[in-house]
Amino acid sequence: MAEQQAEPSGPDLAQGVSSSDFIGETLLGHVGDQDVLLVRTAGEIFAVDAHCSHYHGPLADGLVVGMSIRCPWHHACFDLRSGEATRAPALNPLSVWQVEQEGDRIVVRQKREQPAPRRTAPVAAVEKIVIVGGGAAGFAAAEMLRRQEYRGSIVMLSSDAAPPVDRPNLSKDYLAGSAPEDWLPLRPDEFYAGAHIDLRLKTDVASVDTKARNVVLAGGGTIPYDRLLLATGAEPVRLPIPGADQPHVHTLRSLGDCRAIIDAVKDARRAIVIGASFIGLEAAAALRARDIEVHVVAPEQRPMERVLGPEMGDFVRALHEEHGVIFHLGDTVVTIDGKRATLKSGGVLEADAVVVGVGVRPRLALAEQAGLALDRGVVVNAYLETSVPGVYAAGDIARWPDPHSKENIRVEHWVVAERQGQTAARNMLGAREAFDAVPFFWSQHYDVPINYVGHAEKWDEIAVDGDIAGRDCLLKYRSGGRVLAVASIYRDLDSLKAELAMEQGSNP
Repeated sequence: MAEQQAEPSGPDLAQGVSSSDFIGETLLGHVGDQDVLLVRTAGEIFAVDAHCSHYHGPLADGLVVGMSIRCPWHHACFDLRSGEATRAPALNPLSVWQVEQEGDRIVVRQKREQPAPRRTAPVAAVEKIVIVGGGAAGFAAAEMLRRQEYRGSIVMLSSDAAPPVDRPNLSKDYLAGSAPEDWLPLRPDEFYAGAHIDLRLKTDVASVDTKARNVVLAGGGTIPYDRLLLATGAEPVRLPIPGADQPHVHTLRSLGDCRAIIDAVKDARRAIVIGASFIGLEAAAALRARDIEVHVVAPEQRPMERVLGPEMGDFVRALHEEHGVIFHLGDTVVTIDGKRATLKSGGVLEADAVVVGVGVRPRLALAEQAGLALDRGVVVNAYLETSVPGVYAAGDIARWPDPHSKENIRVEHWVVAERQGQTAARNMLGAREAFDAVPFFWSQHYDVPINYVGHAEKWDEIAVDGDIAGRDCLLKYRSGGRVLAVASIYRDLDSLKAELAMEQGSNP
């Protein structure tokens, strides 16, 4: 996240700007001490807050598409007419400002009353909705249901001890000690009561009776539903080695996990990260920010090569080594005896804390018990409905027909989970809205962000535009000449354009 700007930018819009000075699509200015962005599109001029409501990204550097604007950092999308956050990861709307024309001058002096969000789903005869899961998809669905003016009951069942949090922060700024506590909740605690969302924490679901349309709780009792959303997410893979169950060996998924790691490394001198995944390496970067010696042990020869390719893998390794991370690649930990970790190669590492980041697996037990069709995930149609009518699935467990890769895919991305939750919510209310968002994720390593749009499980060519080592590049992952995915470093606008091209069915 970025700090709020201390000084306002650009011309004083309250004094107005000449039409001849507003020659492009956007113009950044200010009203008082607030940055405001003028946007010209389809013959109209709009004025909105200049910074994304997610992590404060600069919308002036974003992409105008029709009557919307997209954030360059994490691809949130806002309606220019209402300010509504129409696509996650942003959830809060932008303020919209009154634009006045005084002769040749465009003047902005005050905010308009916040327009109501557009209701895109017909509210069907649905009185009871149950959501199983308190992560990205479950929360986004509950929030969207109320945004769509759904008046029925919402029961949200979460096995977690904390209300829904901004999980990407757990392996980034919060773990590094640079994010305050109040950055984490997706909404303050009082939101749920105010929105009449019955959020039940530390609640496990034993089974689903799809014939009776009941959710059976592990502690006893049942909850009836008209529509059910399964958003059970994924759980960290645990190492099947001696010593992996010791208190100083941690996985990183929940807020509780993150706090346990922070507590464990308060007086630590050295930590081992097992796994060179995105989570593992983000955790390594966060621990280096705490001035802890970090050793990364992983079986692959290059970190992240499977997703990003060899050149980007080499860059990521070099970047971490610049910051003092010590790699033990082509190796694994075979046993942990106290603070001594023995490697398959025969080496021994001593550490005060161990973080295991070797991937996650979808939580499918409940879906399997309910008799839903499974295929390395919960099979859903284009509308995110499972094989049982009235039961939907979203997030890490859902395998859906992706129109861009032309395959059925399942991905474990935060933004995808949120967007699927939003789509599932509208469809539970009666919409027939196909989920066709292009998969997107971002990863942060020190001061270097990596953005990735699309989905490429394999490719036959990687075309590199720019300089990877120079941290200015766009990589296109092609199969048969078709671009399946695009990764980038500091090519935010190009990343947005690639996403739009994929949406429109063209080759970026």
